[in-house]
Formats: sequence, structure tokens, C-alpha cells
Amino acid sequence: MLEQLGLFGLFLGCMLSATVVPFASEALLAGALLMGYGKWAVSFVAALGNTTGGMISFLMGWLCKWEWLERFFRVKREKLERMRGRVAKYGVWAALLTWLPFVGDLIAIAMGLMRVNPWWTLLLMFVGKLTRYVAATGLLSLTSWF
Repeated sequence: MLEQLGLFGLFLGCMLSATVVPFASEALLAGALLMGYGKWAVSFVAALGNTTGGMISFLMGWLCKWEWLERFFRVKREKLERMRGRVAKYGVWAALLTWLPFVGDLIAIAMGLMRVNPWWTLLLMFVGKLTRYVAATGLLSLTSWF
């Protein structure tokens, strides 16, 4: 997919990996680097795609009923309630942690359920995810950024 679609494929893959679809975006990141795309472009596109997917999860929490989340997306109510408590404690700043594996989607959904400010959520989610991908790209490339 990545070879034919290039950076757009990276965007799509990273977007899917930030929803309830389990997928490791780091493999796509490594593939894009091996194909010769620039580190900053790869980091930015991956963060943009992953943020888009995170905001889809946020909107699922904002728009969906509990029953839909449990039935169609297999999100356990108990896990979501625990995450809701943590989001209540940290507020919009929890968006910085939506890049975390396994719990990042739950954080985004819980933030949507709680109707946290979507614009601040978007900004802080992007900052957290960009930081993640810059670090991952740096580790994967093992070369200087400059």
C-alpha cells in the first residue's frame, strides 16, 4: 500500500491506527523512511494522519451512545469509565497522551464523551502525536536531523 500511495498511504495507515482498528503505524513510518521520504515530512504526515484518526475516536465518544460503543466498537464500559475518571482529573491535557498504545483510543473516546473542548483537544493531540513521531523517526533513522 505504502509503495503505491506514498505519503498519502502513510497518512491513511496512521489514521487507521489511531482508531479502534489495531495497527502499528511504526512499520509504515519505517517503510516511508526506507523509500527515501524526508524525516520531517514523514513525521508531520504521520502525526497528521494519527491525529485525524484520534479525532475520529473523539467524535465517536461525542456522538455515539454507550450501547453503540460497546456493541459495534467493542469498547468495554468499565475501561471507559476508568479512563473518564483520569480525563476528568487532567482535562484537555489528557489529549497529549492519546499517542499511547492501547489506551490512547480510550482517552480520545472518553474526552469526546465528556465534551472536552474539541479545538484544544485537536491542538494538544497533534502536539503529542508529532512528538511521538519525531522521536520514532529519529530512532528509526539513527542519523542527524540536521
